[in-house]
Parts: sequence; structure tokens; C-alpha cells
Amino acid sequence: MFWKLTALSTSSPVESVLDKEDFTLEELLDEEEIIQECKALNSRLINFLRDRAQVEQLLRYIIEDPPEDAESKRTFKFPFIACEIFTCEIDVILKTLVEEEELMNLLFSFLEPNRCHSALLAGYFSKVVVCLMLRKTVPLMNYVQAHQDVFRQLVDLIGITSIMEVLVRLVGADDHVYPNFTDVMQWLADSNLLEMIVDKLSPSNPPEVNANAAETLCAITRNAPSALATKLSSPSFVARIFGHALEDSHSKSGLVNSLSVCISLLDPKRSSMSSPLMHSFRSQHMYESPIPVNPETISAMLPKLGDLLMLLNVLSDEKILPTTYGELKPPLGKHRLKIVEFIAVLLRTGNEATEMELVSSSTIKRILDLFFEYPYNNALHHHVESIIMSCLETKSDAMVDHLLQECDLIGKFLQTDNNPVISGDTNKPTLPAAGKRAPRVGNLGHITRISNKLVQLGNSSNRIQTYLQENSEWNEWQASVLQERNVVENVYRWACGRPTALQDRTRDSDEDDLHDRDYDVAALANNLSQAFRYKIYGNEDNEEDNGGLDRDDEDVYFDDESAEVVISSLRLGDDQGSSLFTNSNWFAFQDDRIGDAPVSTSPGEMMDQINLNGNTNANGGNSDDEVVVGEEDELTESKDSVNGTSTSNTNLLDQFPGIGLVSQSSDANAPDTSFFKFETPDNEDLFGDRPLPEWVGWGEPSDLQAGGSTVNPI
Repeated sequence: MFWKLTALSTSSPVESVLDKEDFTLEELLDEEEIIQECKALNSRLINFLRDRAQVEQLLRYIIEDPPEDAESKRTFKFPFIACEIFTCEIDVILKTLVEEEELMNLLFSFLEPNRCHSALLAGYFSKVVVCLMLRKTVPLMNYVQAHQDVFRQLVDLIGITSIMEVLVRLVGADDHVYPNFTDVMQWLADSNLLEMIVDKLSPSNPPEVNANAAETLCAITRNAPSALATKLSSPSFVARIFGHALEDSHSKSGLVNSLSVCISLLDPKRSSMSSPLMHSFRSQHMYESPIPVNPETISAMLPKLGDLLMLLNVLSDEKILPTTYGELKPPLGKHRLKIVEFIAVLLRTGNEATEMELVSSSTIKRILDLFFEYPYNNALHHHVESIIMSCLETKSDAMVDHLLQECDLIGKFLQTDNNPVISGDTNKPTLPAAGKRAPRVGNLGHITRISNKLVQLGNSSNRIQTYLQENSEWNEWQASVLQERNVVENVYRWACGRPTALQDRTRDSDEDDLHDRDYDVAALANNLSQAFRYKIYGNEDNEEDNGGLDRDDEDVYFDDESAEVVISSLRLGDDQGSSLFTNSNWFAFQDDRIGDAPVSTSPGEMMDQINLNGNTNANGGNSDDEVVVGEEDELTESKDSVNGTSTSNTNLLDQFPGIGLVSQSSDANAPDTSFFKFETPDNEDLFGDRPLPEWVGWGEPSDLQAGGSTVNPI
């Protein structure tokens, strides 16, 4: 290789520094290639950096704030390079760090309360500790166990996201298992670590502290079963979490984050599904119910439902939020939305005591009222739909009766659909703009989907079917409005081919359309690929691409799936009568067309002119003849071959102007060895001595003048 040649390679600037008799660490850190040299395991450099004095200085760059009058390098570059050196995971450097307790004390002295914990240095500290957690796990955990104040200091700084990430790693919530993992987790459970983290949910703490504490606790629940997760789900801790949630009704941060922890206790995997894709899967019921929850955990939550129900009352809230359609008086708020989400997850556990409590406290009825009071809050509608589905699919008849009879779900659906606009009632939280036409409500889509689910469940549940049949207005609405709406919204009937859900996709229109055609898609796509490869459709950059002409045909082979993609992308619209196969002018410009030859627009005629499998059919000749290309001045014209030229080749040239067929043989009965020639500024031979693929010999043998300026000259 070029860079391995000693005479031609240049020495690294790092080597130049190392060659000096007296150099400093700062000189090395100032070199741009030091990280690359570390990753390349430069022995001279590593032997210098592994020294205790150098490791200590690197740590000081990471944990100590630079002086106020320090240069930019000392403030930004040196701490960054020092952190990167540690995260290169060089074993001897990390070994020097973990085996020296004084160096470990220096590293964790960053957590002391008297230091200024900037976000920049906190990020560097976090990266170094996480690196030690992955590469030197046992020595690090032994140090932490011997210095229990480390966890207290980490919890005190949990408001810094980088510190929170370190805490999550140390409590074993990252699925990183090490030899004494179980013993360490039990030791953490026996300590007061969880109490310290849960107390950070108090409304007296800033919102970022509440949020990071909740994220840490959710990470612990996702790592269940573990000693910490078991302790967190105990009734005493659940009561402690709800105590912080309801401690101050004016603090929304404590309530929202505390309920997030409770939701994670009921459904540990839910908090990890933050991506839109997973939310989409959930909304389409592709995700099954969560793992069974400890009944004691649920029992500890039920006494607090009454207090949560009081927070769903919006009459006492005087906030006003102007919107494009009017105003919200008051807006729903993130805390009320989180309460509805919590109840939806709680109901999905299938606990009978939960269902009885929700019915007796009229919680479900109040949530249904919110569904109609806030017709434009789709997040709310999603959770309410989940609650309704849980009520309908439960084995409890009391839940079904409460939903369809006491809550009058069907009647409210019909009333909203018959009058789908915002009412001007000032007692409602959603009000239209004054002087404007009231807009259409935004929850009709969920109403339609829930109604279809009612019909579906009615076929398997006699109790639901009875409620539906007894309502004559419902029967009339279902037979007329609902069925017509389902026909209109049936995506399989849409000609535009709107993408559907993954589990509902039963037909690929493009795929079926291709399979219905009478030509070989893979062969055609392969021909098109080689045509572009040999510059049939353009003469740009010929000199640059000639070097790749000797590749094997395997380089451009298309399988059926790839071929369908090519053909689909090139199709110009069969319905309008012009496509890749019906528009003969697809490869040509209008001004370059040869003569006034008729243009074929029939797929059948096009297939007669072009053999999709790349074979020639000249008077029964062998289609596997090998094409041999010689020098251009050796090419001769044959009168017999000229006279034997077929009209299909003439039509072919009409479609491909500037392209001619040249034959090396003067015998009309000789095997067909014709190939394409192109017009270039100097009429140069583009192919030289390289063999051409067999597909270029389309049609019968022909002798046409090179360059395509004259067809069948006599």
C-alpha cells in the first residue's frame, strides 16, 4: 500500500513531539492527530500517557474549571481531548486510573457540592465514568461500595442530565451484567438510595429534577425483575410516590412525573416506547397487554383515584388559551392528560377492584365528558379510546352496563355525529371564535372507529348486541351513515394507493400490476441496466466510465424484486397510454428522430422489436453467437446483409436515434455479430477491444452505417 512505503510516508506530528527531548502534555494535546494515534495504539504515545502524572493531569482538565483568564485551548480543547483519550478505552490507561485510589478520589471529587458543575464538564465526567463502568466494572463498583457518599452526591445532582445517566448506569438499569451484579443490586436495595431518588419527585424541587428522578425510577422498573424494582413496586413506595404527586395541587411537574413512574410500574415497557412507530403499533393494537402487575401495587393506587378525579374538574380553572378556531377556557393541560393516560393503563391491567372503583367513583363518566368537551385534543381521544376498548372487552357485565347505559355512550356518539360543530355554550371549555362559523369537531374519526368496534364486538357479545338492537336510531345510523362512511374511507378502494397499516396490507397494487404483464420484468430491467452501463442513453463522461466496461454481467444483475422497482419507477402512466413500453419516444428527443418513420405505440409491436431476454432471431440463427469487436477500419459493409436488413431494425433505429448496427461479417448467413455504435464528436470507438454483451444484437442482422446518419445505405 502507498502509505506503508517508508520512503513516501510522512511522520505524524505526534511523533515529532515525542522525538523532542523535553516536551509537555499540553504540546501533545494541541496536536490534531493525537486521538487517531491513540486509537492506532501508538506505543510511544501510550507509554507516555499511562504514567500516573499524565493521567492525573488529564483528570484535572476534565473535573476542574479553567481560570477566568485561561486561553480557549485550556477551556475547551484540552478537556475535550482528555475525555476522548479516556474513552478510547486503552486498557493500560484505564488500569492506571482504577488501581490508584487517589486518582479515583480525584475523579469523583467533581461531585462535591462546593464545585461549579457546568454542563460541559459534567458531560465529560459522565463519559469517563460510563467508560469505566463498561471496561472496568468490578473495580469501579468496589470503589463505589467503599464510598457510599458517591450515590448521595449523584442524587443531589440528578437535575443534570449527564449525572442522571451515570446514576442510571450505576443502579444497573442499562442491562449491563457483571460478575457480582446480583450482590451489588441487593446492596443498593438495602441502602436508602430509592428513598433519596423518590424524594426528588417532591414539588419543592425544580421541574428538571422531577423529570430526571422520574426517568431514573422508570429505568429501574424496566429492568425488572430486580431487587430495586421489587422494592419500588411495594405499597409503601407507591404511597410515597402518590404523596409527592398530590402534595401541591398547583405544581404540575411533580404530578406529571410521579404519574409517569406509576404508569411505568403498571407497564414497564411503555416508557421505553417513545418512538412514533411504536405508538402507531400500539394504536393499532399490535402490542399485547403488559406483564401481570402485583395486586398489592394496584391496591395501593386505588385510594388516590378520588383525588385524581377532583383534578379532572376544569370549572375552577380560569386560564384561557386562544386558538385558531376560538379559545380553550381552560386548556386541558398536560397534568389532566397524564391522569387520563394513567387510568387507561390502570384499566388495562384487568383488575376487578380497579373496575369497581372506577365505576363507583364515576371516573369513566368524567373522562368521557372530556372526550366531547375537548374535540380537538387527539392525544386525549387516543387514551379515551383505549379506556372504552378495555371496558367493552372486559368480562365484567357491570363495566359494559355502566359504559352503554349510565354513560350513554351510543347516545353521545349519535348526538355529536348529527351536529358535528362546536356549540356556543359558554359553560363548555371549547368555544368558537366570535363572528366566525363554528368549525367541525375533530373527534369524528375516533367516534367512527369506536362505532365499528362496537359492531364487531356485538357479533360476539349478546349483551352488547342487545344494547345496539334496542336503539332504533343507532340501527338507522349504522345502516346508512356508518356504512357509507366506511365505504368512502376504505383505503383499498382508493386508486391513489394510499399506504395502509403493516398488518392490513394484503395487496400490493404495483406488484400485482407487474405480474399481470406479458413481458419478462427481470430481463428488461437487466437490459436497461446494461444500456445505461454502456452509455446508450447519453455520451457524458465516456472517458471516465470506459474503465468499468470490462466488469462481469453479475455486477449489474437484477433480481425480480429489484427489477420491479426499476420498472415501477420508470413507468410513466399506462392509464394515459404512455409508458416505458408504449411510448417509443421515451429514449429520444423530438429533434433527433430519424426521418419521419412511424412510431410504434403498441406494447405488442414493441415486444416484437426488442427481445427482452437479449436473444437475436435472425432467420433461425443461433442466438448465443459471440460478438467479436475488431478495429474500426477493419469493418466492412456487405451488400447481402444490407439487402437482408429487416424493417424491425429500421423501427428500432427510429426509437433510438444516433445508434447504428455494424456487422463484421460480409456473409448474410453468418452468425449475427452486430453491435451498437454511437455518435461522438470525434467519431471515436467507445468500446475498443472490449466484448459487448449479447443483448445488443436485437432483431435480424443488419448493415447500417456507423454513426446512424443513414439507414440502410445502397
